[in-house]
Amino acid sequence: MSKKKLNSLSDLGGFVFSTNENEDFSAFAEDSSETLAPKNQYLEAHFSNKGRGGKTVTVITGFQGSDSDLKQLAKLLKTKCGVGGSVKDGEIIIQGNYRDKIMEILKKEEYNVKRVGG
Repeated sequence: MSKKKLNSLSDLGGFVFSTNENEDFSAFAEDSSETLAPKNQYLEAHFSNKGRGGKTVTVITGFQGSDSDLKQLAKLLKTKCGVGGSVKDGEIIIQGNYRDKIMEILKKEEYNVKRVGG
């Protein structure tokens, strides 16, 4: 097996080591981002099939808030559409081309959503 190549310090997973006892590590602490109200969220609905073996997916990007709220929104969308999906890198990935249906659901939940691409 080959070793994973590290391109930057962030590839180390946030590990910080210092021998300085007076070092202030507060700049490296993770932000506990608060979730904005749906009216203040600006989401984008993308349609994609690249890099997925020809499978079509709908990708929702632009959510600002905690991971738990993002997962809760993803669960709502998956349940309403009756399909599978996942949450990766701050994006909601829904299996299939459900962009119009997802946009309607998000608008009913008072999110600002924009159709991007095709």
